[in-house]
Amino acid sequence: MGNSYAGQLKTTRFEEVLHNSIEASLRSNNLVPRPIFSQLYLEAEQQLSSLEAGSRADNEEEEEEEEEEGSESSSPPVSYQMKPPPEGCCTTDGFCQAGKDLRLISISNEHIEIPSGFLLVGAKSPSLPDHLLVCAVDKRFLPDDNGRNALLGFSGNCVGCGKKGFCYFTEFSNHINLKLTTQPKKQKHLKYYLVRNAQGALTKGSVICWKGTEFRGRQSSSSTCSSTLFQLPESSGLSGSTSSELLPAANPSAPSGTQPTVAAADHIPSTAAFSSAAYDGTESPKQQLVKNNLSALTRPSVLGTLTNSGPPKKRHKGWSPESPSSIETWNLQLNPQAPNRNKNDGGSLSSLPPSALVGPASSPMVGSGEPVSVPDNLLKICKAKPVILKGHGNFPYLCGNINDVIVSPLLYTCYRNSQSLSRTYEQYGTSTMQPISEEMQLLLTVYYLVQLASDQVPLIEDLEQIFMRSWRESHLSEIRQYQQAVPQTFPQVPSQIAPVTSAQLPWLAGLAASSCNDSVHIIECNYSLAEGLSEMFKLLIEGKLIKTNYVVIICAGRNRSIDSCIVITGKYQARILSESMLTPSDYQKEVNYQLVTGKVETLGSFFSTLCPEGDIDLLLEKFYQENQGHISSSLSASVNKPTALNGTGTAMCTSYEIERHQIRPFQLAVAQKLLSHICSIADSSTQNLDLGSFEKIDFLICVPPSEVTYRQTLFHLWHSGILLELGLEKEHLTKQRVEQYVMKLDAEAQMKFKVFLQNSMQNPHTLFVLIHDHAHWDLMSSAMHSLYPQTELSTGLVDRLLNCREVKEAPNIVTLHVTSFPYALQTQHTHISPYNEIHWPSSYSNGVDLYHENKKYFGLSEFIESTLSGHSIPLLRYDSSFEAMVMALGKRFPRLHSAVIRTFVLIQHYSAAMMAVCGLSQMKNYTSVETLEITQNLINSSRQCPSGHGLMVVLRIPCTPLAAVAYERLYNVRERLALEDNFEIILGNPNSGITIGKHFVEQLKVWQKIEDVDWRPQTYLELEGLPCILIFSGMDPQGESLPRSLRYCDLRLINSSSLVRTTLEQELGLAAYFVGSEINTEKAVVNDVLESDPEKLSSTDNEDEEIATEGSTSEKRSPMKRERSHSHDSASSSLSSKASITAFCSESSPPLTSAGDAAKSPHQMLSNSAEETTNNYERQKQKVDKGAQTTISKHLPPVTEQLDMKQNTKPTQISIASSSSSSPFSSSSSSSAPTHNSFILQTSQCSMTKASKQPPIVFLPKLVYDIITSTDSGGLPKSSSLLPYHSVMWASSFRPLMSKMMTCTEQSLYYRQWTVPKPIHMDYNNRNEGRMDTFHPRRLLLSGPPQIGKTGAYLQFLSILSRMLIRLTEVDVYDEEEININIKEGFNQCYHQPGDMWPNLETFKKMPFDYTIHDPKYEDASLICSKLQIMNSEERSISRRQEDMYTRRQTTRMRLSKYAAYNTYHHCEQCHQYMGFNPRYQLYESTLHAFAFSYSMLGEEIQLHFIIPKSKEHHFVFSQPGRQLESMRLPLVTDKNEDYIKSPTFTPTTGRHEHGLFNLYHAMDGASHLHVLVVKEYEMAIYKKYWPNHIMLVLPSIFNSAGVGAAHFLIKELSYHNLELERNRQEELGIKPQDIWPFIVISDDSCVMWNAVEVDCSGDRKSDYTWTERNVSLKQILQHIESTPNVTHYALIGMRKWSSKTNSAEIKEPFSCCHVHDFIMLNVDLTQNVQYNQNRFTCDDVDFNLRVHSAGLLVCRFNHFSVMKKQIAVGGQRSFHIKSKVSDTPVSISPAQYICAPDSKHTFLAAPAQLLLEKYLQYHSHRFFPLSLKNYSHPVLSVDCYLNLGPQIAVCYVSSRPHSLNISSSGLTFSGLLLYLCDSFVVASFLKKFHFLKGATLCVICQDRNSLRQTVVRLELEDEWQFRLRDEFQTANAKEDRPLFFLTGRHI
Repeated sequence: MGNSYAGQLKTTRFEEVLHNSIEASLRSNNLVPRPIFSQLYLEAEQQLSSLEAGSRADNEEEEEEEEEEGSESSSPPVSYQMKPPPEGCCTTDGFCQAGKDLRLISISNEHIEIPSGFLLVGAKSPSLPDHLLVCAVDKRFLPDDNGRNALLGFSGNCVGCGKKGFCYFTEFSNHINLKLTTQPKKQKHLKYYLVRNAQGALTKGSVICWKGTEFRGRQSSSSTCSSTLFQLPESSGLSGSTSSELLPAANPSAPSGTQPTVAAADHIPSTAAFSSAAYDGTESPKQQLVKNNLSALTRPSVLGTLTNSGPPKKRHKGWSPESPSSIETWNLQLNPQAPNRNKNDGGSLSSLPPSALVGPASSPMVGSGEPVSVPDNLLKICKAKPVILKGHGNFPYLCGNINDVIVSPLLYTCYRNSQSLSRTYEQYGTSTMQPISEEMQLLLTVYYLVQLASDQVPLIEDLEQIFMRSWRESHLSEIRQYQQAVPQTFPQVPSQIAPVTSAQLPWLAGLAASSCNDSVHIIECNYSLAEGLSEMFKLLIEGKLIKTNYVVIICAGRNRSIDSCIVITGKYQARILSESMLTPSDYQKEVNYQLVTGKVETLGSFFSTLCPEGDIDLLLEKFYQENQGHISSSLSASVNKPTALNGTGTAMCTSYEIERHQIRPFQLAVAQKLLSHICSIADSSTQNLDLGSFEKIDFLICVPPSEVTYRQTLFHLWHSGILLELGLEKEHLTKQRVEQYVMKLDAEAQMKFKVFLQNSMQNPHTLFVLIHDHAHWDLMSSAMHSLYPQTELSTGLVDRLLNCREVKEAPNIVTLHVTSFPYALQTQHTHISPYNEIHWPSSYSNGVDLYHENKKYFGLSEFIESTLSGHSIPLLRYDSSFEAMVMALGKRFPRLHSAVIRTFVLIQHYSAAMMAVCGLSQMKNYTSVETLEITQNLINSSRQCPSGHGLMVVLRIPCTPLAAVAYERLYNVRERLALEDNFEIILGNPNSGITIGKHFVEQLKVWQKIEDVDWRPQTYLELEGLPCILIFSGMDPQGESLPRSLRYCDLRLINSSSLVRTTLEQELGLAAYFVGSEINTEKAVVNDVLESDPEKLSSTDNEDEEIATEGSTSEKRSPMKRERSHSHDSASSSLSSKASITAFCSESSPPLTSAGDAAKSPHQMLSNSAEETTNNYERQKQKVDKGAQTTISKHLPPVTEQLDMKQNTKPTQISIASSSSSSPFSSSSSSSAPTHNSFILQTSQCSMTKASKQPPIVFLPKLVYDIITSTDSGGLPKSSSLLPYHSVMWASSFRPLMSKMMTCTEQSLYYRQWTVPKPIHMDYNNRNEGRMDTFHPRRLLLSGPPQIGKTGAYLQFLSILSRMLIRLTEVDVYDEEEININIKEGFNQCYHQPGDMWPNLETFKKMPFDYTIHDPKYEDASLICSKLQIMNSEERSISRRQEDMYTRRQTTRMRLSKYAAYNTYHHCEQCHQYMGFNPRYQLYESTLHAFAFSYSMLGEEIQLHFIIPKSKEHHFVFSQPGRQLESMRLPLVTDKNEDYIKSPTFTPTTGRHEHGLFNLYHAMDGASHLHVLVVKEYEMAIYKKYWPNHIMLVLPSIFNSAGVGAAHFLIKELSYHNLELERNRQEELGIKPQDIWPFIVISDDSCVMWNAVEVDCSGDRKSDYTWTERNVSLKQILQHIESTPNVTHYALIGMRKWSSKTNSAEIKEPFSCCHVHDFIMLNVDLTQNVQYNQNRFTCDDVDFNLRVHSAGLLVCRFNHFSVMKKQIAVGGQRSFHIKSKVSDTPVSISPAQYICAPDSKHTFLAAPAQLLLEKYLQYHSHRFFPLSLKNYSHPVLSVDCYLNLGPQIAVCYVSSRPHSLNISSSGLTFSGLLLYLCDSFVVASFLKKFHFLKGATLCVICQDRNSLRQTVVRLELEDEWQFRLRDEFQTANAKEDRPLFFLTGRHI
């Protein structure tokens, strides 16, 4: 029945020798003796088998619980039929069958007699969930406290009717009317022990510990609430929300039903100092977890009873079947850092309504054993509430004055987690490794406490790491098998070490504590912890523990496990721990309560007694009265001085400038990184983002509900100009329009967001970017609000909006989270893929400056670095005198919250400092040096600047009520001191805007040159230069930026008890700052070269650390020796007036003044400083950009710029130049300064100028300072190892330390592995058993340090994303004028009217053929001469320049129309199916079909292969039995179908599988068409992958290295062969052969769009017409051409190439008889006997056009249609690279080397012979035809072919075929003859018709040397041509590559 005997404790005898070594080491001088850590590693108490047994038991229990839950269970319950009750008996719920009431609430005060050995227990009835039924049960059948030793069976009595002797629980359950539907089991239904409280009433006690659960949380059934300290830590995600723990009030006057007897329930406080570890999911019998349910928290009567893990009742909303087991019920409420695993735990209570009683917090805890009475007046006597940390074993009841103690199970949880082995180690099969034993845990805890200083607070993280190291060291050999390196370096531990026994533990603990001067006191008890606690209370009351901070109570019997607890008795430590348990809302409530009830008045009266002069207020009043008539005192006069100076213009401070929106290199780099991530999402095969389908961008920026942040974002947005750039707004932009794009996450956000979602749905072609700025701010789950409607509406708002289904599913919404603290978004359940994280880049990599910035960023790491030795003044400081006073007052006023005390002390210090500065010098003794320094510099700052610029001091007070008190107090003091015009005091509340006095508004308007009467500053950035104290309130900063005039950041009042990494870093982030990088600052000379490296965890973690810390970096790098400043060393300053005077001088002293200079007169100091600065600048000068020296840079002292600018002039003539700009924020030009000295005085004195050149100084609480500046064993600041965020928890205590060298990416992966969200976190439910699909594909995370410029970066990202989208919808198309336009033949004659739609066949036959090439791509091709052109071609071509052919072709950018052809990157819904990528379809299956035909010219049978997708098989005819491909179906000439294109389209392509424009779906306007890609064999696979739904025609492998001519040749031959097959097939169907459609389309793979010219001939005369060109579909063009009358009489039909420069003359004649290119319709029937040359690489279309024309066929160009060709940078002709065959190294080979002498030793080239020939002739044909060079009147005669001989040689084409059309050659003399592979039609008599110049040259080209000689003989060439042996050449190919041979000769 659930007993577990596995894993009993093994006691081993402790060796005597170990005693001696321990004793010796403990008596050594070290506080923490090392030998103990390396020797005391003990055998674990429990074997792994017991862990496994425990998890098995758990599973069984879960199964049972599921059975019980019936209707909600996933499987149907096992039905159980109860025995019918006897006739006439009572069956009422809550009563036994005898009719007696058994309900606890009814009989709690009755006397119940029970036999000895029996206990009263509470049974739960399913029908009465809110009641317990009282039963008496023999305790032998109940388990002990460890869940063991219960006898099987049952023995019990009914306490109602007194019936005894029930031997079966089934029988007993019938008797008490449990009415069960499942098998009765005592483990399920006997839930609680019942105990008597102090009033003698029976109440619910502890949970009965069935099945080895070590401890169960119990709760009293009271409904009284009390505000307790045990709550969530700071900022658990609910900003400002209220909370109640629903814990019973524990005072005697409580209503009946409450139970003042208290013991330790397991609600784990999230203490600051004890930020807890996490649970890793492995449970041993001692760690079995109680399952619980969130909604139970609203029903106190059932708290603690929810032990079922099955599905909850229907009223419970938040259960999910996969939710793992969780910690005790108490955990749920109280510790967000605890390892809670249930679905709705972890501080979710902070959203519940406030309790009625706000007062001293109570801690009702239920325990076991005899009660311990808490003495009265404990708080009064001890001045602190002791915090009792429950450790191992059982904890006794507490009764009496329990208000004065706090009990926490935090340590217990840490112990338990450290005993559960991590899955990390389990997976290595670590069955031999056992967890650390309880004795060892306690001993290590004592060692840890012993070494803590008196002002330190214990940290759970430290303890966890100690346990982890201890365990690892004890199992070092096993771990080393699985791990490459162990970070800790411990001495080797002997493998066999005897474990500490429980008997030895107290003695060893006492020994350890003996060296700590009584700060740790050990109490050993024999029987139970109760006696130890009683003794501890007694010692406390007697005052014997005054020096003791920690009392360790150990109860260790010989035969049982230990019981222990630790009591924090140190006043400081106890206060910190207890306050850290408050949630943010409770913290505010507690403070508010103390303010409202007047408890703080005692503090005020105490302050009054401190001042011997009398009350401060009286002193102030007296001062006010004395000075009322003399307001024009020196101080006030100095305040008014700036205005006067401004008026006269005698002096003006020129350094004023508000940062305008400018993009820094870093921001641009980040924007580009963001863009590349977006592109990679779009490029991935998941189809999650179709960038090609978006035309523009829209966006919405979500910011926290801070008015200042909202206004600041609007300010950035307004000045960035992004709205105009994206085209979202017109020129006249109003503030109201800008507000549409920024959303505050407040109550009104939902309406704005709804509009955003509607826009996204209505505009599917707009990409919406949802930017979540300050993304770590609200991560609460929206379930919190749905479960508790009474919570604030803003709770979980981010989750409700940004994670809603519409956003997740919208394909056009990309979410970008932007934050400085991404840790809470990097958990195991995050929505963001690690690949979608963008981290701010490091500025330095291996010492190289990656992005040259003119400013240096100061962040956390730089601030920490400034505290290291070797630097000058540290930027981080703490105020020891302030801390001392706070500590003293804390002891004096134990009931006041420390935040109240700290605030009142600090306000007192500020008040006293102001009075001291104003002349009441006696007040210097009542403030600290730090506060005096701040106040002096603030008040004097505006006096030092002619314009009155001053410093800003930020006073951070998180608690809003305290901030209001501080504001009121400081405001009053300022008024009394007549300083109201000297500096402003601003209360910065997140929920409201900025309010400042009219005087200061006017000053700002003057400085910023603002004319607007109603202008008010709305952001802190606009307070630049305003002397002020900004009281910054709100629990968390919400992204507000501070101006450059910030000088001091006073964080002494931040909540130092809540130690969470995000909280600490965001407070310090307020001070993050940019300073000019060239400045050697006076205050803090920091590492100039090593920029803060955000890719590292902290700047102290740079790889270059050794360099950075070998002393002052600045000494090594700065031109001047660094001098230590003389007045800022807070630690060494005393409170003397001398110190304050020094502090006073410090701000006004010039930059870079050494301490030795302080004695000089101000004049000497200033002059000296100026000289030094000048010299320094001279040395720096070469670093400065010369172009920047014309204006005063804000990064260098203005005087130095001037000295450099005007070195020839005398110093007295220096004028001040300043940059002027049209921006309202620019600085103005000013008059020249009268003298050198006054100029220097002015520049060096402006405090704001100095402030902007050095980072602010930050004051911290001592506790925070210690954590920030100390490092852990990994070398990192301790703050980085804290829990990262409140609403996450560690996945395991067994986690490695973060490494010092971790980059941001590695850090993200660390948190993703080791943190899990709590149920209150919005990512909690985002889990899918570790599968990748929990990541949202369109969600990105941008992280970067605070204030570094992330807003500018993401606005820039929007800009470049928009430009890219526009670029995606645009293409570069060739835009070139037609060439040779002025020599068109028969140009003056018009054959057709401009408006004719089709050519007239008869008219067209009369049109002469225009031999001239007009296509601009052939600008570098040889001119083709005809008789008419010879005369005037000479002048025309002289203008050609040789370099023209190398210039880049002209393109223009065009927006893609809806009729464009697309490449593979285009995805849209309409063409998914066309492309074959539709996810609803299987990837398209294709079949491979061979298709053979013979061709005599090749002398062999050609075998082609078709790849035909299943979806395209209807275009083909297959033989029936064998499914052999027979033919491709062709339509009839007479077919008319609007949605069908008759001509099959063939597109030859190579190297363009991604970029070729093969998606014709939109171009064809969805019409049915047949499209065949013609590819080379080796590219078949890649084309098939990218175009799975396209028909491929695969060329034979012999054509793998062939050019485009081979593809054209095979397309034409195949098409003719297919035409024959179709004619034969359809002839059998009765169709005439001539009726089969004979045309095919041959299209280039770069044709992108098609245009049609519309001609309007409605003018008066026939010749008048107007025309417009518009984009049309290819379908429209093809159908128009296909319907041409007599279309089958045309052999070739083409269209113009588009050009923007087309003029009316070109389209006046709608049809031309000329060359056609790029996109042609070819009549394969008519051109049967005209072939493409299959060897050609270039100009094959010109060659073919000439052959067609000479064959007497019609070539028609439709001038009203044009094709646009896209510029594609890859593939096509570019894929042919000519390289050497010998070496692999790429060597450039010039075209002159493409031919060589036969049999020479020339390097052979790996290229086809034909390509070498064509390229050689193009560039070097003048070597063969020297007479022809620029001799256009005497062209080269080219027989049967056109080869490009280069632009400087003209050719004349003639055909040798009989009956061919040739130009008349009579009267023409040729300068050369080209015979290329001539066939038998060329005969000697044919050549003899032509006349050649004397000395003309001949070039004969043949396949081999033999045919070369035969040709010479056959054509009788030697009759007229002279040949020499050396005139024979060959292409530079190897013999196996079949080179071409040429022979040249001269005409005789």
